[in-house]
Amino acid sequence: MKPLVAQFRSFNGCVRLLMVQQFTINIAFYMLMPYLAAHLADGLGMAAWAVGLVLGVRNFAQQGMFLVGGTLADRLGYKCVIMAGCVLRTVGFALLGVVDSLPALVVASAATGFAGALFNPAVRAYVAQEAGERRVEAFAAFNVFYQAGMFAGPLVGLALLTADFRLVCGVAAVLFLALTVVQLRMLPARAAAGATESRGVLADWRAVVANRPFLLFSGAMTGAYVLSFQVYLALPLQAHRVFPGRGDAVTTALFAVSAAVAVAGQLKITAWARARWSSTHAIVCGIALMGAAFLPLLCASTTVTAGDGPAGRLAALAPLFAAVTLLGLGTAVVYPFEMDTVVSLAGGRLIATHYGLYNTVSGLGITLGNLVTGAVWDTAARLGRPELTWLVLAATGALCAGCVALLARSGRLGLSGDSVRCASTS
Repeated sequence: MKPLVAQFRSFNGCVRLLMVQQFTINIAFYMLMPYLAAHLADGLGMAAWAVGLVLGVRNFAQQGMFLVGGTLADRLGYKCVIMAGCVLRTVGFALLGVVDSLPALVVASAATGFAGALFNPAVRAYVAQEAGERRVEAFAAFNVFYQAGMFAGPLVGLALLTADFRLVCGVAAVLFLALTVVQLRMLPARAAAGATESRGVLADWRAVVANRPFLLFSGAMTGAYVLSFQVYLALPLQAHRVFPGRGDAVTTALFAVSAAVAVAGQLKITAWARARWSSTHAIVCGIALMGAAFLPLLCASTTVTAGDGPAGRLAALAPLFAAVTLLGLGTAVVYPFEMDTVVSLAGGRLIATHYGLYNTVSGLGITLGNLVTGAVWDTAARLGRPELTWLVLAATGALCAGCVALLARSGRLGLSGDSVRCASTS
């Protein structure tokens, strides 16, 4: 905790405020969203297709509008766009607690999604601009607050849910409203770096799309996002397969371990990697580790039964927790260097727009990757070869790491080929 406090204090007040803000944003978001589907289905009696529509609209409104949010941040300034996003999410979360018709729920869900598209690129661009040459350190500390909020949010939501889902929505909305007031009074207004108000939006978008190294890097990194998302997909499915009837408890423990790795180890991991590797080398090694995280599951046992003793349960749990720990470590290695690389490839101009497009590309990659992962899971189950899923995910990590390494060796990431080398020769 002391290193985190010292690191936190070493940044200016603006960066510190943005870190605390992200912690609060994640608490408010994750105290509500994990329980929304159950509220819609069980509380409001909605059909499964309607539940899927409400949740899908939120995801589409966020992922599909990141580019718009980033563009607005670059043109209007970071503060007003961040505040607009928080106000919109205040309204969206409040509506989710009081409306019960499908059209109204769709509007509320779309509002919460677009809110994220507004403030996410702006916050990251703001942190990058304020941190200057200390971007990697700033994003490492930022991720600690991010993960801590993700961990605490569901616990707070679960406690409030014992009273009423409307209370969960109300508290989440109040948190975003409080954030808006704090931002109004304390967040400095900053013009975006390299802002080009005289140019049109389409000209800005053409400039970003014409940034070929950035686009190649964005495409190469989609595999890493697919891998990190498996803590929500493949690992919970495996937990339910191995521990029928207790899969939810195991999944909760997996989430806790994933968050704990980032909260407890992020600063040390980043400092260790930075002392030994270049940014690209850290990204390559981190992604390779994310892919290798699924290899312990090749040793996963079959379904645990009531007759299995402690040794049998431990043997079934060990591969799952080894996988989520390695996945968390790999993600912690990648994240700060990845965020810094986006800024470097943007050349210090239209940073929020670059982050917006980057988030959109990664979101599309996650969607397609989840479809493929689900298809592989079903096929593997049908063939009686569950290890195929883990082999495909491990291969995804190797392919993604290889693509980033090739981009670096070709000089497209602005680094020489010598910057990507084996750790043993560092």
